[in-house]
Amino acid sequence: MPRVCYFTGKKTATGFQYTRRGKAKYLGGVGVKITGRTKRTFKPNLRTITAVVDGSVKRIKVSAKAIKAGLVVKPVKRKYVYRPQKAEEAAPAA
Repeated sequence: MPRVCYFTGKKTATGFQYTRRGKAKYLGGVGVKITGRTKRTFKPNLRTITAVVDGSVKRIKVSAKAIKAGLVVKPVKRKYVYRPQKAEEAAPAA
């Protein structure tokens, strides 16, 4: 399963990590120079959760931002089922 958010579509993005040298001009230096550039990846903050999708309960990968935004509907923790009591249990023994 790919590292993609089910709701927002967020996925791994690529970029660079810059290595800098020198002192900033506002601090009295001659400026900061870039001395290196390395490829890196930016991964989304994904969580694997149980959610209700199209009426059925599924385990999906969702970004933390989608959870905070309320896009995820969680299933009920348990089902409360009414069971009628038997005659002996309902009436106290006297």
